[in-house]
Amino acid sequence: MKLTHEIKRMLDALAFANVGENLNRRQKSRAIAGSAAPAAPAPQVAVTAAHLPQVGLYLGSELPADVMQYVVQTCVRLKHGLTVLTFQSELEARALLAPFQATLDAAGLQPRVTVLTGEPPASLIHALRKRPDVAFLICNESGYFGRGLLKGTVRQDAIPVPVVMVASSEAATQPNHSEAGVAHERAA
Repeated sequence: MKLTHEIKRMLDALAFANVGENLNRRQKSRAIAGSAAPAAPAPQVAVTAAHLPQVGLYLGSELPADVMQYVVQTCVRLKHGLTVLTFQSELEARALLAPFQATLDAAGLQPRVTVLTGEPPASLIHALRKRPDVAFLICNESGYFGRGLLKGTVRQDAIPVPVVMVASSEAATQPNHSEAGVAHERAA
């Protein structure tokens, strides 16, 4: 199998394991029963009910197709709804989601867009604390929030839910020039 496929499976498993910590006993039973059922090509039902656990998507100024594909696959596999958290206006957020509307419709997902205001990391953390239905947060690794987590400017321990950072396939295949330079200098 491809490495990217295996990594996606591992991240899905981690996210699914964490979901169990945030659900009550009945919801856990339903989630486990749903994951054991064989995948049958059945029409999707819109996943918008307030009582369903949600996958959070931090939406910055861009939405790569790889990130959206991962979000949709995860929502479908875990039978979760989708909550989009953004500092963009709702109109801008809907415009970024528009190219993926057919995919969202096919998956039965109707995203709830929540517009955040204030200081980006603090407002996002506060919004996540107010939404216990958000099981975990997905973000673009190369976006503002993802870079902040990687560089340490955003404290991971302050975020009340696990964060899954998704890298685009182009970013994952390009070498890190700073590491390549260090390796070249050591070889010389």
